[in-house]
Amino acid sequence: MRVALVNPPWSFEGGIYFGCRESHLPLEFGYAKALLEQTGHTAGIVDAQLFGLSLDEVRQQVETFAPDITVVTTAPSYLFWRCAPPELRMPKATVAALSGVGGRMVAVGPHGSTTPRAVLRKLGVEAVVMGECEEVLVRLAADAAGWRDVPSLALGDGYAMQVNGTPAAVDMAALPALVWPDAWIARHHHHHHRFDTEPSGPGAEMEASRGCPYHCSFCAKADFRDVYRRRPLPVLLKELDGLIVQGVEYVYFIDEIFLPNAPLLEAMVTRRIRFGVQTRIDLWKPAMLDLLGRAGCVSIEAGVESLTPEGRRALDKNCRLSTEELTERLLVAKRHVPFVQANLIAATDPPDEVARWRERLIAQGVWANDPVPLFPYPASPDYRRLWGAPDDHAWERAHAYYLRHHRAFCDIQDQHPLSLAELEGQGLDSRHP
Repeated sequence: MRVALVNPPWSFEGGIYFGCRESHLPLEFGYAKALLEQTGHTAGIVDAQLFGLSLDEVRQQVETFAPDITVVTTAPSYLFWRCAPPELRMPKATVAALSGVGGRMVAVGPHGSTTPRAVLRKLGVEAVVMGECEEVLVRLAADAAGWRDVPSLALGDGYAMQVNGTPAAVDMAALPALVWPDAWIARHHHHHHRFDTEPSGPGAEMEASRGCPYHCSFCAKADFRDVYRRRPLPVLLKELDGLIVQGVEYVYFIDEIFLPNAPLLEAMVTRRIRFGVQTRIDLWKPAMLDLLGRAGCVSIEAGVESLTPEGRRALDKNCRLSTEELTERLLVAKRHVPFVQANLIAATDPPDEVARWRERLIAQGVWANDPVPLFPYPASPDYRRLWGAPDDHAWERAHAYYLRHHRAFCDIQDQHPLSLAELEGQGLDSRHP
């Protein structure tokens, strides 16, 4: 079977997406391609974002490849499955552009993992993969005659709409070391979340682990990338060494939570590479922060979220450190890592207390952001607390709520956002209760 894996030409105009606009390596498609080829199939990735392709150019490339199956993702990369654009504008346009040349059409991503029926309806694809897609895509290629019994799949089109089981979770030990073409690495100028220096060589993204053992109320991961799993160290180092040979000077680990991992960090001490992570600072003791810095870490994005024990409990942070202890841990991290950021969200902390804390940290070199409002993603506990289990209107409901309750947005969001119906070009009312 021939399988095309398509990353759309993303546009964020009019939306509330607060993820990075730069292109990032499509790790999920990299794994899927490798697994498909291991099982005798032919797979090709068309990354419209990385190569700046128009929809017409995407269609031309897919038509030339002549796939039996085309897979379109609904999020820019795995890095942003937890904060994807709520609207399906570009995936919808991409599916429409590939009509007649893409073969059987399949969608993957966070939207279909949580609300598969809505995605089937909006995109008009034949199937939607729920959860982590890599191994399910291999099943689809192997069983081209019939998909009705494939787990973690929602089916539409010629079938009566059906949903098979629950979202998939991949065996991380089965994922190979990724190898990217030199031309891809050469175009990857972006160093995600790096601020200590201007890039002089390519950047890349990697995944050391997947999932998170915590269940914070605001985090959208219940239907994908949930259970914490690590990739085997030899596989990680093989992938990393390949990137270094290609000239990569900086790697960003996209892990939901980069936990202390002494064997990995000790191996990185001996390699000429810099890297960034997102983590919880309360999980790092001073000795491990020292090792993290010696290993080459130059960027830490640390979720603090709230400055009060009550606020952190309300967010289900399960944090055992006090605010003063968290503050001290951030300052220790700054002694070893050039850039440290403490993230706050719009909780119930007194504004004057937040201002004093930010001033204190910034004066000592740690960046602390203004608290930002968070979108109640349908895969988050916050959504369920507000409305219960997500239904087919979950994204419209959450989007309308977000617009009603917030007058200002973060600095990279559109300050005059459209409704979800307007963004998706639907004649539907998005104002759900």
